[in-house]
Amino acid sequence: MIQSVDRAVRVLSALQGSRRMTLTELAGALGLPASTVHGIVKTLVGHGMVVQERGSSRYMLGPRVLLLGNVYLDTLELRSRTAPWAAELARRTGFAVRTGVLLLDEIVIIHHEPRPDGSRQMPEAGIVIPAHASALGKAISAFSAEAQKAIGEAMPLRSMTGETLTDLAALESQWTEAATTGVAVEAEEAVLGECALASPIFDAFDGVAGAIGVVVPATAWPADPPVREALREAARTISRELGAPTWPGPRLP
Repeated sequence: MIQSVDRAVRVLSALQGSRRMTLTELAGALGLPASTVHGIVKTLVGHGMVVQERGSSRYMLGPRVLLLGNVYLDTLELRSRTAPWAAELARRTGFAVRTGVLLLDEIVIIHHEPRPDGSRQMPEAGIVIPAHASALGKAISAFSAEAQKAIGEAMPLRSMTGETLTDLAALESQWTEAATTGVAVEAEEAVLGECALASPIFDAFDGVAGAIGVVVPATAWPADPPVREALREAARTISRELGAPTWPGPRLP
């Protein structure tokens, strides 16, 4: 591992988590000398990856990060394959639909299909949710030893709400259930008032490539059986288009 690159990535990750930080705060969070962090930040500023907040000494992620993120999304076959089926799933269920991929112990939303009721909704592509606190993360983790290892190494797990599962044994039980049924659940674990169902998406190598899920208001929870079946059908169809030989894919040993 190249130390300077590793440190630059750690700076970007710290800013992603805290939004805005001073050089002193960054140095403290990373355990590095302030002079070292200053040099890294100035280099990142020169490339547009980091910008200094106007009128303050704090720094935040820059516009080039967004550009790189959009390029990444545009190259994802999973996103392009998912989009039409996500729109159909939203139409059939009346709920918003998210597609996510795993990044270490977090889920990154790569596609968001709003509720089809015409109400004003914020776009969610690019947001990050802890894998242990999301149905998308549980659906992927049920078939991914890598995801389960990352979550185990992240203990103690962060509690997002009073409903967040932070006990590894309880999570393992849900992973087993999701591996059996092809559907993972989350009830107000990430955001109060918001529940979700999610199913895994597999690729041509029978590996879990991501997950698709419906966002269900707590007032409509638990979701009716037709919603669950529509979700399974969408995940199965997308997996088939990606060349997956089976759905759900092979269970972990």
